[in-house]
Amino acid sequence: MGSVGVSNSCVMVCAPLMAESVGEIVDEMYCAKAQGADLVEIRLDQIKDLQPRKDLEFILTNKSLPVLIVYRPKSEGGLYEVDEATRLEALLLAHQLGADYVDFELKMASDLIKELKTQQTGSKIIVSCHLNGPTPSIQHLTHLAATMQATGADIIKLVSSVNNITEINRIFQLISNCKVPIIAYSVGERGLISQILSPKYGGFLVYGSIEGSSILGVPSLQSLREAYKVECINSDIKVFGLISKPVSHSKGPMLHNPTFRHMNYNGIYVPMFVDDLKEFFTVYTSPDFAGYSVGFPYKEAVIEFCDEVNPLAKSIGAVNTIVRRSSDRKLIGYNTDCEASITAIEDALKEHGHNNNGGESFNSPLYGRQFVLAGAGGAGRALAFGAKSRGARIIIFDIDFERAKGLADVVSGEPQSFENLEHFKPEKGAIFANATPLGMHPNTETNPISMTNLRNYQLVFDAVYTPRKTRLLKEGEAVGAITVSGVEMFLRQAIGQFNLFTGKEAPKDFMREIVLAKF
Repeated sequence: MGSVGVSNSCVMVCAPLMAESVGEIVDEMYCAKAQGADLVEIRLDQIKDLQPRKDLEFILTNKSLPVLIVYRPKSEGGLYEVDEATRLEALLLAHQLGADYVDFELKMASDLIKELKTQQTGSKIIVSCHLNGPTPSIQHLTHLAATMQATGADIIKLVSSVNNITEINRIFQLISNCKVPIIAYSVGERGLISQILSPKYGGFLVYGSIEGSSILGVPSLQSLREAYKVECINSDIKVFGLISKPVSHSKGPMLHNPTFRHMNYNGIYVPMFVDDLKEFFTVYTSPDFAGYSVGFPYKEAVIEFCDEVNPLAKSIGAVNTIVRRSSDRKLIGYNTDCEASITAIEDALKEHGHNNNGGESFNSPLYGRQFVLAGAGGAGRALAFGAKSRGARIIIFDIDFERAKGLADVVSGEPQSFENLEHFKPEKGAIFANATPLGMHPNTETNPISMTNLRNYQLVFDAVYTPRKTRLLKEGEAVGAITVSGVEMFLRQAIGQFNLFTGKEAPKDFMREIVLAKF
C-alpha cells in the first residue's frame, strides 16, 4: 500500500499573513516559522497605507521565511479597488526586488511574463485565477489550466468556491493531471479536504493558518504538522473521514491520524462536510476513499447507501462506520456506538460500587434500571438497543414523537414527547442519557434538562464530546450524580472503527493516552 512516513519533499506549507502593517507581518512571519510554515503569503491589499517600495524592502530585508507576494483586487476576492496601473507597478517591484514568489492574475499575466523571464531576479512567477461561484466542470478547469500554463508561468494557481464537497473531486483530478507545479483548492468549510489532501495528488503547496488567525476552510499549521503530518502524505495513502454536517467540531483527526502512524498504517483521517449523501457516494468511488465515520445527522439515512449492513447495525437502524471492502469496493455499514456507549455507562456504575444486578441472564448493572433517553436519532438508537440488551427499562423522549414511538416499539420501551422531559419523575437509581446535539460546541449553554431535575438521576451520560465536560455533565456532578462523558464513548467507538478500517487490533492504551492529553 505504499511506504509509511516517507517525506513528500515536494509539498510546502504556506501561512497566509493578514496583518495590516509591515511590522506585524514580520512578527507573524516568525510565529509562522515557529509553527512549521515553509513560506508565507503576504497580501499587500491588506496593508493599510501601503508604500510599495519602502514596505516591500522592509519585508524582504527582515523576512525569516520565503515570501509569496499577492496584491489581490476586489474582483478576485481581495481588498484593492483603485487603479490597476498602481497595483501592477507594486507587483513588478516585488519581482524586481527578488521576492521568492509573485502572484499575477491571469488577466494581466499574458503580456508580462515573457518580459519578466528575461530579468534574473530569482523570483518565481505564479499565475492565478479566482473563480466565482461553484467549481466548473473538469473540462473547463483543464482548459483554464492550459491557458494559464501557456503564459509561461513557473506555477499556476486556481481557487474556486464550493457549494458541495463533491466539486472538490474535480480539483483533485486537475492536480493529478497537471504538467506544471499547481496550487489548487476550494475555499470555505466544505473545501477543507482540498487543502489537506492536495499532497496526495501532487499539489505544490497547502495553506495553514497561524495560531490565533483561523481562516474558515484552512487547517491550522499545528494540525497540518501534528495531526495530519502533511509532509508524509503520499499518493498511495488511504483516505478515511467523518461524514457530518457540521463537521468543524470533530476531534477524530487528532485521534485516528497519530494511531495510523503508530501502527505503521498508510492512512489519513479528515473531516468531510457533506450536504448530499447520494451525490457524495456517487462521486467518491475510488478505492483510496476506504472508509468513513458517520456523524450527525446521517447515521440513519446513510444505511440506504450501504451495499451491506452488519446485523447489529441493521437491527439498530443506524450506521456510524462504513468500510469499503477492497475485494469488490462495496460499502459495508457497522455500528460501533452501541457497545461503546453502554460499556462506558456500565463501567462507571461498577467503579462506583454498583455491580451486576441481573444474575447470569443479564450480567449488567443496568438490568432492571429505568433508562431515560433524550433523542431517538442515530446515537439514541445505539443507546436504546444497548440498554435493551442489558435488560434496562427504556423511556424515550424526542422532539419527533413518532420517531420516539418507532424506536420504543422495537426496544419494548415507552415513548414520550420531548416537552414532557422536564416534568418527568424518574425512579430511584435511574440513568439519564443525552443523545441530542444540545450542549455541543458552539452552543454550549443549551441543555436537554434542568439542574433541578438532574437531582433525580443516579448517573448522567452525555453523548456530546465537544466540549469534553458539557454543561449537562457539570450540573450532573454538582448534584452528586455519576457522570460519563461522551469522550469515553468516542474513544471506545473509535477503537472499534480502527479495527474495521485497518483490519488490525487497535492500540487501546495509546489511543486512550491521546484522548486524555488532547481532548
